[in-house]
Amino acid sequence: MLTAPRQTEPIPAAAHDRVYRRLRARIMVGEVAPGAALTLRGIGREFGVSMTPAREAVRRLVAEGALSLSSSGRVSTPELSNERIEELAVLRALIEVELASRAMPRAHMALIDRLQAINTSVGDMVEERNAVGYIRTNLEFHRTLYLRAQAPAMLAMAETVWLQLGPTMRALYGRLNRTEPPHFHRLIIAALKAGDEPGLRLAVRSDVTQGLKMLAG
Repeated sequence: MLTAPRQTEPIPAAAHDRVYRRLRARIMVGEVAPGAALTLRGIGREFGVSMTPAREAVRRLVAEGALSLSSSGRVSTPELSNERIEELAVLRALIEVELASRAMPRAHMALIDRLQAINTSVGDMVEERNAVGYIRTNLEFHRTLYLRAQAPAMLAMAETVWLQLGPTMRALYGRLNRTEPPHFHRLIIAALKAGDEPGLRLAVRSDVTQGLKMLAG
């Protein structure tokens, strides 16, 4: 009598996906510093899972460039060189300017009101000197606009760049010493109101590259 081959127990998808998404979100908003070392045991303890889901989450984040894996097996957030920062700034300009341009025809007043409200929250984070809150609300501002582009593959590419830059953006925030929301956010909103596509493209390009160029310089 033939019997079915024994199957190994699958990794609980819900567990490693939960760890992946939560750790990914933390890295993207700068909660983890550049060059910070992570261990599978520490990740498992923090998220209440075994080593296997932790290992799978790390594997996915390494593939996305959010974590680095050395030849010795050390896992850490990357410390980006000036050349790498410049490369990612160029990618942001290329991808996000196109997303904004595609979003403009669908930029109704409700969206503009929402962007203004988010920018107020960005200002609150600046006043509180809350670096992580600032990065989170800043990315929310951009994501809210880009969702209107209805270009999910392009937005996914933009988020991968944000993910790789997250820890570095935290370091940049301290260097910028901001006292008010980004000036270019107001220009983005003004361009949307006016239906000014060239102005929008310029404002987005300036917003996503100015600080990174300062850091790379």
